[in-house]
Amino acid sequence: MSSGLEKAADLQLAGISKSYGKALAVRDLDLEIEGGHLVALLGPSGCGKTTTLRMVAGFERPDVGSIKIGATDITHLPPHRRNLGMVFQNYSLFPHRTVAENIGFGLLMAKVGAAERDRRVAEMLDLIQLQSRGDMYPSQLSGGQQQRVALARSLVVNPKVLLLDEPLGALDKSLRESMQFEIRAMQQRLGITTLLVTHDQEEALSMSDRVAVMSNGRILQTGTPTEVYDRPQTRFVAEFLGTSNIFEGTVAPGGSALMLPGRSAPVDVLLDRPQEPGSALMVSIRPERMTLGAIPVNGPQFEARITGAVFRGNYAAYQVDVPSLKRELFVYRQADGPLGSVSFRLGEATTLGWAPEDAVIVRPE
Repeated sequence: MSSGLEKAADLQLAGISKSYGKALAVRDLDLEIEGGHLVALLGPSGCGKTTTLRMVAGFERPDVGSIKIGATDITHLPPHRRNLGMVFQNYSLFPHRTVAENIGFGLLMAKVGAAERDRRVAEMLDLIQLQSRGDMYPSQLSGGQQQRVALARSLVVNPKVLLLDEPLGALDKSLRESMQFEIRAMQQRLGITTLLVTHDQEEALSMSDRVAVMSNGRILQTGTPTEVYDRPQTRFVAEFLGTSNIFEGTVAPGGSALMLPGRSAPVDVLLDRPQEPGSALMVSIRPERMTLGAIPVNGPQFEARITGAVFRGNYAAYQVDVPSLKRELFVYRQADGPLGSVSFRLGEATTLGWAPEDAVIVRPE
């Protein structure tokens, strides 16, 4: 098992495309995962993320492009020669084999000696904290324990790269959250290069070093979880990765502010460069970046009325009607009162605003 001390291998996908008949599943995709890092490939169903994972695993062949682990081109190697570990959503454990036998199956197929096999299986049981359950069968374990066994089975063969295909999709919410921490801690401890495929935004943000957001066979944006969430580059990324209020307007005279329909005064936004007055401009503002009541200094402000209020545990979500903009917006406010309470009531008049630096310019696509 890797100690995490030796240099972990990079995973590189260059110019990958894959079609099924006339349907283009993945197109001209480039992705590099630094050795020892975990990258989440995030997107909706049908975006091409699973096809990409299957090409890395060797279950599908790209029409064009290359896949490398370190300096080794694995594009045309069969799956069993790629030195990969893979964890599936449904675990795929053998029901008639014990936990220890499931974990050691890959070693058995590789004809590893019994003594060495037992040693490595015991090491993995210790890693996943199931030391006393080696003689049990998968049906006797909880869903989270079965997922740990599936992970151990993938890691025991010392893979260069670990592939995680929606690994937590079969678990309930509370167990899924605890497993996010467990898998992330294990990945960091071993220092193994990992590609996670998921449609779950929270999973991608909480587990990864970098997130690659995918749509229609292409990667739209790659960055740290903070970068991708706080500074989305496209409308799709802004709306898929959480909730966002999108404003469509035009560049105001002077080239450094936003004119919104129905409003005579320009709205300040931070532009990296002056833009052509009158040209289309779109910005995204996260609900938690908007304020109700207290207005940020130098920020725009609007008269508003609360039309919806929902308590969500540690924050309240509000639907707010803004007559001057002829639309409703969403605002999240951190809970600041007794459990279950909301600060603003239905029908209450208030003021809505935001800081200019929180209005992020996004492309339409």
